[in-house]
Amino acid sequence: MTIPTGGYLDGQFLVAMPGMPDERFARSLIYVCAHSAEGAMGIIVNQPSPGLEFPDLLAQLDIIPSGADIRLPPKAEKLKVLKGGPVETGRGFVLHSADFYIDNSTLPIDEGICLTATVDILRAIARGDGPADAIFALGYAGWGAGQLETEINENGWLNCPADKDLLFDHGFETKHERALRKIGIDPGMLSASAGHA
Repeated sequence: MTIPTGGYLDGQFLVAMPGMPDERFARSLIYVCAHSAEGAMGIIVNQPSPGLEFPDLLAQLDIIPSGADIRLPPKAEKLKVLKGGPVETGRGFVLHSADFYIDNSTLPIDEGICLTATVDILRAIARGDGPADAIFALGYAGWGAGQLETEINENGWLNCPADKDLLFDHGFETKHERALRKIGIDPGMLSASAGHA
């Protein structure tokens, strides 16, 4: 795949190739939030964080009191905590639909998708008046100037337009394969070794 005509991958998916040398990104699907000449930032959207549930996180942050009798709205109850990447793993990021916006905090990324990284969105989700669609991740993936382009040229990643349905659904274990199929690639036909003509 190639870099889009605008030159940057904001709002695109990065799909890890089978030969991805960095195990932290093996079989990962990343939504690119920002990409410029200075570098790139994205959120891994298919790796749940084991042993960490969203209601527990809300209790740790004192957004809700801890206790078994606390009832959250169904969307908040079902929200999974994802491993967004190896950078700033103690910081939370919410990718969400554009029906929710906080002045000076929400970054519109692409048509209908935004990023908010403040505790205010977590409070809104806990109250039931957050965005219609959301995923929550701890940490992010980051690249320095030219690093992502080099990884793409070395066949570490494929890129394609993001799909809101795929981004926000909870079938995490199949997202990588479904993204490859979206590009038109049968995952069983991919090889871990790459060649250049």
